[in-house]
Amino acid sequence: MATNEKVWFITGASRGFGRIWTEAALRRGDRVAASARDPRSLDDLVATHGDALLPLRLDVTDRNSVFEAVGRVTERFGRLDVVVNNAGYGHFGAVEELTEAEIRAQMETNFFGALWVLQAALPIMREQGSGHLVNVTSEGGVRAYPGIGAYHASKWAVEGLSESLVKEVRDLGIRVTNIEPGPYDTDWLAVGSRHSTPIAAYDRFRADADSFEIGDPAATVSPLFAVVDAEEPPLRVFFGKSFEPVRAEHLARIAEWERWQDVALSAFGPVAAPR
Repeated sequence: MATNEKVWFITGASRGFGRIWTEAALRRGDRVAASARDPRSLDDLVATHGDALLPLRLDVTDRNSVFEAVGRVTERFGRLDVVVNNAGYGHFGAVEELTEAEIRAQMETNFFGALWVLQAALPIMREQGSGHLVNVTSEGGVRAYPGIGAYHASKWAVEGLSESLVKEVRDLGIRVTNIEPGPYDTDWLAVGSRHSTPIAAYDRFRADADSFEIGDPAATVSPLFAVVDAEEPPLRVFFGKSFEPVRAEHLARIAEWERWQDVALSAFGPVAAPR
């Protein structure tokens, strides 16, 4: 393997971003371990790219299986350069509509699944003194809409985890990036989502759902390579047109904190006079 080639581990590679990014990495001459619940969905890529692709059957909610899969990557390719935590789905339902099973399943896949992958990859990257951990969170990791609170909770959790992680590994040669895509035409709504039993009181949010401008997922390939090839990659980067509305929300949040700063400081208690 040439020194400029990368070894990737990409979860959720059967469709959507995972499939597109797997194909793109292989086309540029990198090696890829690609996981899916049904690795037969990757048979055509194996036929085209041969030993450069390692298809893996994986349910990311199974921690032991995640560690076994990541171990197979290094057994096959000898190293691990880029991990893309892409596996996940969206659950639609107002907070009151969520069952215990539904919210637990959402967190098991989107949060705990990502955590298990990170924990499996970190010892390898620490030993190498290099590596890049890429979490696909979503603009929904830094903003929220009604009717999809379970999804937002899972993605905000990954964002918070990453905020700590990047500080823990920055001196170990390991980089961390959260990619935050806006809406894209990846069949995420039609194929990759689940729904709670509706309560009529919340139908107004479903009826008034925003119409979004949908991006072309193929256009994300060059930006992805720009991120993983950067010497100093960002902790967070949007893919798509999310920046302006998110910026407005964050400015409104800061303004509200400022309005309530007197109350915040009063909660500290009286400051003792210096002796």
